[in-house]
Amino acid sequence: MAYGYNPKRVKNLFDPLRHGSGQAAPEPFTLSRSKLENFLRCPRCFYLDRRLGVDKPPTPPFTLNSAVDLLLKKEFDRHRARGRAHPLMKHYKIEAVPFKHEAMDRWREVDFGRGGIHYLHPETNFDVYGAVDDIWQNKAGELIVVDYKATSKDEEVNLDAEWQRSYKNQLEIYQWLFRQNNFPVSPTGYFVYVNGRRDKESFDGKLEFTVKVIPYEGDDSWVSGKLLAAKNCLMSDTAPAPAGDCEYCQYRAAAGEALSSGSKSGGTLF
Repeated sequence: MAYGYNPKRVKNLFDPLRHGSGQAAPEPFTLSRSKLENFLRCPRCFYLDRRLGVDKPPTPPFTLNSAVDLLLKKEFDRHRARGRAHPLMKHYKIEAVPFKHEAMDRWREVDFGRGGIHYLHPETNFDVYGAVDDIWQNKAGELIVVDYKATSKDEEVNLDAEWQRSYKNQLEIYQWLFRQNNFPVSPTGYFVYVNGRRDKESFDGKLEFTVKVIPYEGDDSWVSGKLLAAKNCLMSDTAPAPAGDCEYCQYRAAAGEALSSGSKSGGTLF
């Protein structure tokens, strides 16, 4: 299934003439948290997507993870409506309650350009946005960014793997967005990490989970600098070099070599 994949998009592209800083009144360019993460992973893939309209093929939707996410939101919302702490907060001695705000539903919405929390970054004219899972508030009045994660593995969940750096980036971008919107934000965020148990004797039509709340001290000082780097990347008429560990770029390069050296079609990818 293609999941609506468009191999050559013509919308939502960065145009230096429309979005470039040299214009008298450049149009803002919408950039999601996930697209900034793509730039961090591989500038070339980011350039191909945002400047040339060729994105990576999508992965199938993680519907079980989405179900866990939705149910967690409903669970915390019950306590939000009553202005009381969730039992997990009490268990982990987190002195906070789910934050009640009229924009909460919008902050959680992932619709392009409409949902999420936005900030127009003046140095780049990027309309940066992201959709959060939850926001708590501590006794000092600071907002606490919370992200839900779901997995299923035998060992206890943690944030120690190198690939989980993207989780930390995600939380830090959210912290940055709320600070730019003039909210007081705690440097401590939390991951509500649920792990589907695989040690049961049988399935019996249900999954059981263990839930762990993991604190993380965020540092969003890198965000503005990376936004500037992303803007410079998109302003260039030359695609940047691929990241050395980018599997997509490795695939494209290997496919291009194979076509140029062994295919009777004589075509190349670049």
